Amino acid sequence: MTNEKLPEHVRRNRLAWDKLARDYAEPGRRAWSEEEPSWGIWSIPETEAQILPEVKGLDVIELGCGTAYVSAWLARRGARVTGIDNSSEQLKTARELQTKHGLSFPLLHGNAEEVPLPDKSFDLAISEYGASIWCDPYKWIPEASRLLRPGGELIFLVNGTILILCTNDDENIPASPQMLRDYFGMHRFEFPDSGGQWNSTSATEIGFGSCEQAVLKLKILKNFARKKVPQRVIPL
Repeated sequence: MTNEKLPEHVRRNRLAWDKLARDYAEPGRRAWSEEEPSWGIWSIPETEAQILPEVKGLDVIELGCGTAYVSAWLARRGARVTGIDNSSEQLKTARELQTKHGLSFPLLHGNAEEVPLPDKSFDLAISEYGASIWCDPYKWIPEASRLLRPGGELIFLVNGTILILCTNDDENIPASPQMLRDYFGMHRFEFPDSGGQWNSTSATEIGFGSCEQAVLKLKILKNFARKKVPQRVIPL
């Protein structure tokens, strides 16, 4: 799909992330070299977080894979992994690291809200600060459900709702001890100075949350797409 045919927020994210990709190449290289997965802004090791199920033999898709280090971790654990990302520059780094580390799995350039793969293709969908914060939650979560087989599992990591409620529009200003936003009706937020568009799913609105970040791990339910979750947006 050409940039002109993409939804407005997907197109803007693509342009922004193609510019930002060089800043994430080195962190991606470090993450690819880690033997144990670690999660979030605090790099909590998997042995403590225990986020992942047994993935050996599972078909897994990473939605918004970036440099695909999460996909690499899962592939080393025996999963059959596919990654999709909106940025060709991020995927360029991912392919370089595949060659360097001798790992091969499909990497798709595309929109995680509209994955060009058949229904019921995967056992597990995962997103660490990928589709989970950059895509419209009313689109990417139903899309994950479509891609998953019965009993499939969705795992995603997002910014905690309380943090978003206390964050100033100017991201150079630290989060406030006071709430600056209305909790109800959250969907799309705009942050003018960030150069891209950020859509954030609130785990709190579906029963999970923390001040710093939230990890949500759940069995896919057919009515999940009806839950109210917010989206965060940053204009160029």
